[in-house]
Amino acid sequence: MTSSAPRATTSPSAEEYRHELYPYRSKEEFLEGTIGFIREALEGGEAVVVAVPEHKASLLRSELSEDGAVHYVDTTKVARHPGRLIGAWREWIDEHAARGRPVRGIGESAWEDARSQAELEELRYHEWLLNKAFAAGPTWWLLCPYDTGSERAALAQMSRCHPAIRTAGRSEPNTTYDPQTPFDFTPLGHSCDPYEEFLYTSGDLPALREKIAACAEQLGLGDRRLRELRLAATEVATNSIRHGGGQGVLRTWSEDHRLVCEFRDAGYIADPLAGRSRPDRTQIGGRGLWLVHQLCDLVEIRSTPDEGTTIRLHAELPA
Repeated sequence: MTSSAPRATTSPSAEEYRHELYPYRSKEEFLEGTIGFIREALEGGEAVVVAVPEHKASLLRSELSEDGAVHYVDTTKVARHPGRLIGAWREWIDEHAARGRPVRGIGESAWEDARSQAELEELRYHEWLLNKAFAAGPTWWLLCPYDTGSERAALAQMSRCHPAIRTAGRSEPNTTYDPQTPFDFTPLGHSCDPYEEFLYTSGDLPALREKIAACAEQLGLGDRRLRELRLAATEVATNSIRHGGGQGVLRTWSEDHRLVCEFRDAGYIADPLAGRSRPDRTQIGGRGLWLVHQLCDLVEIRSTPDEGTTIRLHAELPA
């Protein structure tokens, strides 16, 4: 049985969200930090939500009694989709916070399963966006274990995303945290050459869909996945026409065994969280980008007032 680590600082105060990085280098260090964190929560009467890869969840289950005090959530549907993770955390936390108990969470992305640099960058971007997503509540405490022994580890970048860091069982302010990181936190790479380009404006949506379908079918993407991609593309292109100066540019190419559809326009999306949480029934607008995140395997959005908006839709190609 792994011994618990020294006690950390106290739980978040009222109306506070706490986001903490926990770098570790081995299975033993992973267990030492997470088990200590969980036991502190349980001793204080707090609910615990754990969202980690299944092999890490198995490690935790082997060290903790199965009495239902720790809630393991199934991340199967969202683990590979960074744009869906904030919405998922909202649902998980709301479910337990509604019972009137303080909540702690443990969240570790499946970094080793990322199949492209774009996916890794979006996972890191998600970590920074968590601070904006929960700045206004609800009150909870999220510990993010991060394996520094991974070949693709980028601890300096991860550190910029977390206001606090845990070492030796204690939580301390993180002096490298960057609260003012702009919307282009992780700039997009260049379009992959060769690519096809298509200028679209009002009335060109049927031709745009045909263009994407022709490219997708050449790469073996068809049936349901092609229909979903065409629907997502229609949503993005419609936004370009309505809010991006009346026109946009579509580029398509294949990269990392994916079809990529890139849309550029002159509009500006001020909210970097747009589309990352399920819209409520009373919300006016904002459903299109949420739908796009549900339909695509990866969505990248970058927007600045000076350079406009770039959105990339990724669709996995058949094996």
